[in-house]
Amino acid sequence: MKTIYNILVSLLITGMKIGAVFNYKLKKGLAGRRQSCEIVKSKFSADDHVIWMHAASLGEYEQGLPVLEKLKEAFPTHKILVTFFSPSGYDHVITKKNIADAVCYLPFDTDRWVKEFTSNFTTDIFFTVKYDFWYNLLDELKRQKAEIYVVSALFYETQVFFKFYGKWFVKELKENVDFFFHQTTHSSALAKGIGLKNSITAGDTRYDRVKQLRDRDNTVKFIDEFTQNQKTVIFGSSWEAEERIAEILSVKNRNLKIIIAPHDLKRVAALQTTFPSAILYSQLSEKNPLNYSNVQVLIIDCIGLLADLYSYGDIAVVGGGFHAKGLHNILEAATYGIPVFFGDQFRKNPEADGLIAHNGGKCFEDEFFAAPYLLGLVNDDVLLKKMGENAANFVNQQPPASDIIVDFVVKNHRL
Repeated sequence: MKTIYNILVSLLITGMKIGAVFNYKLKKGLAGRRQSCEIVKSKFSADDHVIWMHAASLGEYEQGLPVLEKLKEAFPTHKILVTFFSPSGYDHVITKKNIADAVCYLPFDTDRWVKEFTSNFTTDIFFTVKYDFWYNLLDELKRQKAEIYVVSALFYETQVFFKFYGKWFVKELKENVDFFFHQTTHSSALAKGIGLKNSITAGDTRYDRVKQLRDRDNTVKFIDEFTQNQKTVIFGSSWEAEERIAEILSVKNRNLKIIIAPHDLKRVAALQTTFPSAILYSQLSEKNPLNYSNVQVLIIDCIGLLADLYSYGDIAVVGGGFHAKGLHNILEAATYGIPVFFGDQFRKNPEADGLIAHNGGKCFEDEFFAAPYLLGLVNDDVLLKKMGENAANFVNQQPPASDIIVDFVVKNHRL
């Protein structure tokens, strides 16, 4: 079965090389992987003891970061490595101050690349976030006697482990992963049902992360001047469906303030066509103050502001749930005590089910069901306040997953 797995990895590499001819993101990822060995070689020596976090993309990085920060506190002399599979995660982190001594792409999961990469340092603790498993890497790290963990693990019925051909993948995890820290009891039960019993339900570390974000300085320049104490709806990581909701709200309630942060900045031009009177965040300047009372829609044409922007909202509409692309982070909004709304095509998002169950949010079949509800909610101060309180309480009552995980790792550390 390992031979078949290696063939699949080779096909993945070939596919990415072909795709890179047409896709800049794939091309960037391939180029970055060629530099990974040189990056760790320049940052580490073979004797350096390293805590290594792997995250598929930005969301998983944010999810694992509270654990990484606490592990660094517990092991201050260790160096920190963060690897990504996706350029979207790498690009966001590499341009900002971060905890890591080295940030790079994860090399492709071939024996040669993995051995060359890991020979440049001593991996003491390795953890991957959620469910990004690379089996040659896990084999090699176990051979090197690294401690291997899965943080915020999330198993669900349609994964390969539950297929008739999935026994090899389960065997690899059973042999190589020291411990799984599950997000939910359902995930834990599924894993134990296939023999992955070395686990506990620790909770989702994203709750720890959004609490951190809430407690920091959330000021975003010019937003207070724009909102002018009027009710404000934040459209976070929006796609076309969410933007159609914004369009309906803007027509039906001229007193609303609307802030749109599109998932893809390439959509800014289309948004300007839909909202010709809107202003771009990049146009705001202390030297040229605008009369914000005449402006209803603000388009965020840069990245990195959304988590703080939610603190200015009365309602949040989060993108990705009206199609199969996947629901974006709803907890960044809920932590500020505002109700959160999204499409109903989400899966692998237990936090969405939880928020709905606590009446801190709601999902809709399409934008035409969502818009009338939101228009009514804007005029119902009692319900708006109650749903916001429910959202905040839902986040606050979650267990301190990062503390649970790090306490376990420190207690069971072999060195």
